[in-house]
Amino acid sequence: MADDKTKRDFRDRDRVSANDDYEVEYFAQKVGLTVQQVRELIKKHGNDRETLEREARKFGA
Repeated sequence: MADDKTKRDFRDRDRVSANDDYEVEYFAQKVGLTVQQVRELIKKHGNDRETLEREARKFGA
């Protein structure tokens, strides 16, 4: 069953879900990486948004 997008709260805003393509695509666009690069970061560092943003800055450097 798909998520009901009308029922939103902010419990998981600090996470990037690797299972949701739109979240990975949005994050990739936001930090200037490819979707594959973001998936690699999630695999290596977990899905904490703050950690991923920090690592994305290093990745792009």
